[in-house]
Amino acid sequence: MKTLNELKVAEVELTYKSKIKPSERPKVINSDQVNEILQAAFDQDKIEHVEMFYLLLLNRDNKVLGVKKVSEGGTASTIVDPKIIFQTALKANASAIILSHNHPSGNPKPSDADKQLTRQLSEGGKILNISVLDHLIVLPENKYYSFSDNQLM
Repeated sequence: MKTLNELKVAEVELTYKSKIKPSERPKVINSDQVNEILQAAFDQDKIEHVEMFYLLLLNRDNKVLGVKKVSEGGTASTIVDPKIIFQTALKANASAIILSHNHPSGNPKPSDADKQLTRQLSEGGKILNISVLDHLIVLPENKYYSFSDNQLM
């Protein structure tokens, strides 16, 4: 019998490795706590220059499994591929996710495109049993806009 290598077929291996002990992971229960983590993740040298999209991954107890930068774009937008969002969530075995991006303009108001993307990802999450809990627009000076706090979720 031939091996996968002989058949020129790649073996796919999915792994998630954390250097943080489960007992040490922060638990988030409100948008202020989420913003604190995201502010630490976002590149503060670029937050007013280019749009970036980050994903916060949570377990069933809302403990943070990790943060992933999904994309970086131009001054007015960045491309967000739902396949990458859910690939990342599935790889980390996340039960919930929180979406986030910045507005280099400093305007906290979500655009129609922001709202549409949030709805699309929320619907996709339902199929995979991954809850989309919030979408934060992260701004300089520790400011943010929460879709959930503003009843957009």
